[in-house]
Amino acid sequence: MQQIELHIDGRAVSRIVGDGSPGCLSGLLAAEREVFLVHDRNVAWVADAVVAALPAAVFRGRRALEATEGGKEMATVLDICRWLMDAGASRKALLVAIGGGITTDLAGFAASIYKRGIRYANVPTTLLAQVDAGIGGKTGVNFLDYKNMLGVIVQPVFTYICSGVLRTLPRRDVRSGVAELLKTFLIEDSDGNYARAVRLFSSPERDGDGEDRAWELQALVFAAAAVKAGVVGRDPYEHGERRRLNLGHTFAHAIEHNARLAGDDITHGEAVSMGIILAARLSDRLAHQGGNNWCSACSDRAGCPRAEGMEARLRADFAAAGLPVDCPYPLAALAGAMEKDKKAGGGKVRFQIPVAVGRVEEAELDVADVINMLGTP
Repeated sequence: MQQIELHIDGRAVSRIVGDGSPGCLSGLLAAEREVFLVHDRNVAWVADAVVAALPAAVFRGRRALEATEGGKEMATVLDICRWLMDAGASRKALLVAIGGGITTDLAGFAASIYKRGIRYANVPTTLLAQVDAGIGGKTGVNFLDYKNMLGVIVQPVFTYICSGVLRTLPRRDVRSGVAELLKTFLIEDSDGNYARAVRLFSSPERDGDGEDRAWELQALVFAAAAVKAGVVGRDPYEHGERRRLNLGHTFAHAIEHNARLAGDDITHGEAVSMGIILAARLSDRLAHQGGNNWCSACSDRAGCPRAEGMEARLRADFAAAGLPVDCPYPLAALAGAMEKDKKAGGGKVRFQIPVAVGRVEEAELDVADVINMLGTP
């Protein structure tokens, strides 16, 4: 079984473990006395396997969710808390979230406020959740049609990664996860994992079918998990370095906001893909303008690693991997949501700018200026 420890202030606070079948969770839960499950209805079979592996005296109940963006709201969190209270969950209980990022966000948030906090663990069943949402302790819900506006950061006891569940994912769900996988390696890529991921998903069998492809995907998932664990451990509350993990997300959340208003069907991963391409275009525009004050590397005597052409490269890579690369909305339509972004302050927004594969820089920019730059040929 592979294991990555997430350390904060020199102390291991969470573990990322796997692989195997869902039934292997029994060893991780052996010392528990109260285990409650919250799961996406679409992965009830995973919950069944976990329940079958638990002693009857330990398992105290399960609750199925309709894990949709529309249901990612405080009312659902309060329903989970009400269910825990009705079931007699004490402060020693462990709440296990089984599903994608919506499920882990909802369950983690409920655990953080029920009786002022009980422990929780994640069993992410989507590629996106295994490389991003299920790791790092971010929980939350949407508010007034804005993405993840309410929430807290609290680390799960563990995140259990079972690569076998990925084989049941629809192609579109796999692609959503690929966007976050590539994002992670754009941020940190000491081992050439970005190119490996692009090659893996650019082949005709993009879903990772076959034993060799499954093993390669598993290796990439754990490599991405290690990157995120390292970043979170160094900056658990997003005061600095962790903000890099938001690459593409300021644009993505605005795209999702517009999609909800228009009734369009765009997944989070698809929005992240489009958002990263827009961030790459912004990188090109800034490089072309020579605005060196935003990039810390520009003060290095060895020169700045950035170069124009990031959009063209990432657009080709992402499209080859089966990801959408064009935002369906006018750029001006994104402005309002970006100005309300959680990272906004003082009239500016912190944008994460990809300057090279494996390097992201931050720039505080006015949203109107960004929209104007992106619209300039």
